[in-house]
Amino acid sequence: MATAVNFPYMRCMGSAANSDAGVDLVLEHRPDFIFLEINPKEQESGLSLHFISELHRYLLQLPKIIITTKDHTQCPTAFQFGVFDYLIHPIAVKDLRKTLLRFEKEIGEGQPIKNQMVPPNNINHVADEARTILVDNDLPEPIQEQSELPEEATHLPENNELAKTLDESGEKNTTQRIAEQPIQKPLVICVKSYGDYRYIDAAEICYLQADNNSTDIHLNSGEMITAFKTLKHFESVLQHPFVRIHNSYIVNCNYIARIHTGNSVCHIKNSSVKIPFSKSYKDNIEQIISSIASGNYLEI
Repeated sequence: MATAVNFPYMRCMGSAANSDAGVDLVLEHRPDFIFLEINPKEQESGLSLHFISELHRYLLQLPKIIITTKDHTQCPTAFQFGVFDYLIHPIAVKDLRKTLLRFEKEIGEGQPIKNQMVPPNNINHVADEARTILVDNDLPEPIQEQSELPEEATHLPENNELAKTLDESGEKNTTQRIAEQPIQKPLVICVKSYGDYRYIDAAEICYLQADNNSTDIHLNSGEMITAFKTLKHFESVLQHPFVRIHNSYIVNCNYIARIHTGNSVCHIKNSSVKIPFSKSYKDNIEQIISSIASGNYLEI
């Protein structure tokens, strides 16, 4: 089988038929990636994108999540949840191969396998530690067959990308990679108008509000600046902590003081501003709640 031959260091650690069992399985084995079915035949299983929110309650670093489902309906929302890939049934072997190769490439470019100690001069130990979990009992045959590895496919090929990340002593040589990595600077947004350059620190933005074909940017100082770009444009260029919660609003999660799901409003810190959120963005609200709960958090 192609996946067993080309990816001998990956193995299936288990599968779960419902959300509760899946969460327990992930917390027990701490895999590097999982396949998550978000539209199972058994609706009572509770498997959906909210499975990711549940993991955020317990883990600081989530495994890579590969979504499997019947259509592209939830694709945009899934990637807002930070999934690694999105596969449509029936899953072709070539598509599965591409996904796994991308995952292998990330490892080869320095992404560590979680909870793994690699002994010097023993690269084959990686084959025992790399893990995979399938969170569903309803996955197509090409994926189910991953657990049936032939005995001869127990070692990494010498030219494997993962082997290339090791130096001659067998240990990961990360010092140079860290030194070469550029320092991440805070995001600055420039609002330009007829030679006037207005620079805004993104961290000072509380929320953005649509105004026809322009967008009003509200700062923590109480000042409002108008940019002649649509809210959809800002949604496409801004990343976390900026989250779309309404057709007319994007909020900076760091300025949320309160979320009232009954009234469907978010309260902004140090102000009387209340921003509505709509049912169509309910998943984003759930994501915000989970993200806040995953930090230094005490619920009483």
